[in-house]
Amino acid sequence: MRCPFCSAQDTRVIDTRLADEGDQVKRRRECVACKERFTTFEVVELSLPRIIKRNSAREAFDEGKLRAGMQRALEKRPVKVDEIEAAISRIKKALVGKGEREVSAHELGELVMKELSALDHVAFVRFASVYRSFEDVSEFTRMIENLQQHER
Repeated sequence: MRCPFCSAQDTRVIDTRLADEGDQVKRRRECVACKERFTTFEVVELSLPRIIKRNSAREAFDEGKLRAGMQRALEKRPVKVDEIEAAISRIKKALVGKGEREVSAHELGELVMKELSALDHVAFVRFASVYRSFEDVSEFTRMIENLQQHER
């Protein structure tokens, strides 16, 4: 690992710990040349499936789009950033766990709705109203009644 301060090639690991619920390895390092200390993180590079859109177009999974969609639904809601990141991580794990090279946008949307339902019901309804293209108020009513039944 190259030192970010002096660009020396030789650094040594001082401490190693698991981070992010065991999904990352956090290493504290020290440069042998300049003695500066810095932290590195190791993350497994997941091979995420391609997404099959409703119009049959295929595109690479885009975590930025996923995050933006969830943040839009969660706007002005009392949900911590760490909870959102954990939900995104669970969605990615579920996609990788399917073992498929391609996943429909519908399946991805269902995973997002499941996570949003657990995080915040208002955000869930916001997302679902756009995702499912509600045509009238009765569809909203049915969804809210369904949510209330599951809360009991």
